[in-house]
Amino acid sequence: MSNHQKRREQEKQDRRDAILDAAEVVFCQQGYHRTSMDDIARGAMVSRALLYVYFTDKAAIQRGIMLRAAERLRERFREALDSRKTGLEQIGAMGQSYYHFYLEEPNYFAALTEATTAMQEAGEDEADTMVCSEQATMHMMVEALENGLKDGTLSRERVSDPFQTALYLRGALHGVIMMVQQEMGESGPLAEHSGDALIAHTMAMLTHSLKAD
Repeated sequence: MSNHQKRREQEKQDRRDAILDAAEVVFCQQGYHRTSMDDIARGAMVSRALLYVYFTDKAAIQRGIMLRAAERLRERFREALDSRKTGLEQIGAMGQSYYHFYLEEPNYFAALTEATTAMQEAGEDEADTMVCSEQATMHMMVEALENGLKDGTLSRERVSDPFQTALYLRGALHGVIMMVQQEMGESGPLAEHSGDALIAHTMAMLTHSLKAD
């Protein structure tokens, strides 16, 4: 690829990123359903026609944001993997990083929560990209589980299938986080409990269930 082609490709990527940046801001301010393509075009300082060159509709823009969110989560998971020595410790750290992702980047967390539905509405190529992105995230959890099997901190009997175990761990933790999100601060059963304490207890229970005897 020539320098001119590289520069053109970088310009396209920069413009695409600028559109996604603008969309994130407008979605946060107005909500997804109240935002129009005109709103996003104004925020990105591009014409409506140019906006449609990069994204076919508002849902495609949201899917672009979902891919960003997945990449941000993988960055957190990689930091968790690199910061711990044993597989058991890595799984615990990844669980905490998932909770902090929810606390510190709630819009991205919400985007990933809706990713399954969005994937069904995507075209074949875009759906494949989203599937690959999700698999990459799950494989990082599988990596931690396999590390634990190798170093002896995780039970081979309880982690007979690392990928299924990764799905179970993420699903269980996600469910608790959603419960915290919905009920904390209300007069429900969680009113007197700390979200941080509940997540810590959940991770302790999950890792204990996988720990080697």
